[in-house]
Amino acid sequence: MTWEYALIGLVVGIAIGAVAMRFGNRKLRQQQVLQNELDKSKTELEEYRQELVGHFARSAELLDNMARDYRQLYQHMAKSSNNLLPDLPMQENPFRYRLTEAEADNDQAPVEMPRDYSEGASGLLRGERPRRD
Repeated sequence: MTWEYALIGLVVGIAIGAVAMRFGNRKLRQQQVLQNELDKSKTELEEYRQELVGHFARSAELLDNMARDYRQLYQHMAKSSNNLLPDLPMQENPFRYRLTEAEADNDQAPVEMPRDYSEGASGLLRGERPRRD
């Protein structure tokens, strides 16, 4: 009889073990799938960061080139306007704020540019207030 109980216990144990493995293994597989997705997401995020760094580095280089070209164009136009229009009064010369060679080579040099506002108050906004009757 003990032999039969041992055999029944073994069969029941195998059945319980099989059921436990089936349900337990699903959670393990799910955990592995989630871990793989996490690793993939981390890799994609790092690639995206590297791409973003490269993008901003290239953008900064292009902006620097554009600023240098603009300074060279402005310097050329200022020299040309002085050579081609020597009798033009300085106030009427659109390129009167001429860059020096040092300023053209230096990104940090302040450039005196024309202002887009008048010197004093025009009084345009000070008009009489409407009366309330």
